[in-house]
Amino acid sequence: MLGWRMKFVFLLAVYFAGFATAIYCLASVPDDQMSKNCDKSFAYSALKSDEFAKSFNAGMHKCLDYAKDTAVRAGNFIKQKYEEKQTSRSRTVASKTDS
Repeated sequence: MLGWRMKFVFLLAVYFAGFATAIYCLASVPDDQMSKNCDKSFAYSALKSDEFAKSFNAGMHKCLDYAKDTAVRAGNFIKQKYEEKQTSRSRTVASKTDS
């Protein structure tokens, strides 16, 4: 009985954390904070976003290549174990029929 209560409390905490995050993101910026962010120009921010996009793209391609390589290796391993299991079963069946 304690399980569903803990799940409910956890879901409430996650819900209110999300709600608080949304309020924080939508809240207006204080005047003293706005002056600090205006020092950088639009060209600088566009340049930084291009650099971020390039580095993110490179990281994603590296991650995808790693995932593909791992999937191929896992597939080969599973095929090998399956073939080993099939050969051991055929040997077992052959030895039982010979007896």
